[in-house]
Amino acid sequence: MSKFESYTLFSGGAQGAESEFGRLAEQYGLAEVNYTFEGHKIERTRGIRVLTNEELIKKDVSLTYVSKLLNRKFTNADKMRKVLQTIMYQVESSHQVFVIGTIQEDGTVKGGTGWGAEFAKICNKDLYVFGQVKNAWFKWDSGEWASVTEPVISDMHFTGTGTRFLEDNGKQAIIDLFARSFK
Repeated sequence: MSKFESYTLFSGGAQGAESEFGRLAEQYGLAEVNYTFEGHKIERTRGIRVLTNEELIKKDVSLTYVSKLLNRKFTNADKMRKVLQTIMYQVESSHQVFVIGTIQEDGTVKGGTGWGAEFAKICNKDLYVFGQVKNAWFKWDSGEWASVTEPVISDMHFTGTGTRFLEDNGKQAIIDLFARSFK
């Protein structure tokens, strides 16, 4: 029995950052919920929550809207839509959102991960991004990114998500985040 079992990581169980968040949640004895959908390949097998088509439809989002918001185009519309819908469940389930990725010049986060960050902004969640290129943590605060030194997981419901292309510094940022938060 872990003293941190009342904490829950909400994620997607995908390769890279999400898998690392899940590995550490398990190591520290936290609960883990990985939202996915039928036929989606993920790495984590712990805490899988397969969303039904009805549940996915409840989070339907316009790919045109998301593309405009993030200044990019999404291919493979059906699969991408489902991925974006699962990300909405991850973010909605938590109070703090931790993302590993790249903050771009326009203030968005690169890739599909960017939707998790944008949805966290829309939902007014505490949002932290570790920028692998800048090798630093940032917090979304008053409409802009502010540098922060050592964020901690302070809420029992938090989201851990990010790039599939996890670099060594991104992995270390997650390891350090858990060590600071769950000493």
